Amino acid sequence: MASPDSVLDKDGVRLTVEDAVATVTLTNPAKRNAQSPALWRALAQAGRSLPGSVRVVVLRGEGKSFSAGLDRQAFTPEGFDGEPSFLDLARGSDAELDAAIAEYQEGFTWWRRNDLVSIAAVQGHAIGAGFQLALACDLRVVAPDVQFAMRETSLGLVPDLTGTHPLVSLVGYARALEICATGRFVHAEEAERIGLANLVVDHDELDAAVRDLSAALLAAPRDAVIETKALLRGAQERTYEDQRTAERAAQARRLRDLAGLSD
Repeated sequence: MASPDSVLDKDGVRLTVEDAVATVTLTNPAKRNAQSPALWRALAQAGRSLPGSVRVVVLRGEGKSFSAGLDRQAFTPEGFDGEPSFLDLARGSDAELDAAIAEYQEGFTWWRRNDLVSIAAVQGHAIGAGFQLALACDLRVVAPDVQFAMRETSLGLVPDLTGTHPLVSLVGYARALEICATGRFVHAEEAERIGLANLVVDHDELDAAVRDLSAALLAAPRDAVIETKALLRGAQERTYEDQRTAERAAQARRLRDLAGLSD
């Protein structure tokens, strides 16, 4: 098996590609993979840098924690080197603040592209921005020590890195509200029971379980997976009859493709 090709390694994010599988790794275990605007830009760049051959993207964090969330240095007057602090951003205009948050969100939006299936391998802390990054992925495989928590509300903030939509989709409005408003921890057994985790495995089996899941996802023809993912993602916004229509249209495309009749 060929060694993975290194595509990107900057600002706490490393992207490697091996055949149809890309791996995005958070690489600052000394700070429990705390996040910063530079890391978010690197995540967005990783999405833009994926070769067209990639079908599965694995997201993981080095060390004992997946990601303990936002680096609190963002809230100090000095902020990060070369970056405005969040306090400075708050003093800007509404348009400037909106644009800054929109840029930050770009690191979280590409994981659900229809041409990819993304898997978060989560151990230890996945708090705040870390929780939202795990939620950005299609699937989550977790270790028994996982600790999900949405702590933004406890800090007087709101979750703003695209995590609210998938959280409600996975666990429902009432439970999502309770998780966010209390900031409590969700551990592995509950995460699997309520749909946050697809699978819980021992810590030393996490990488192997993700490899097995990746292989299973790659076994089906790519176009069929893309069409199926698009159908499922759109199902919540469609009526039952509209979903039936979408299914028929997608199946017609697949049948024509298999018969060699595609345009």
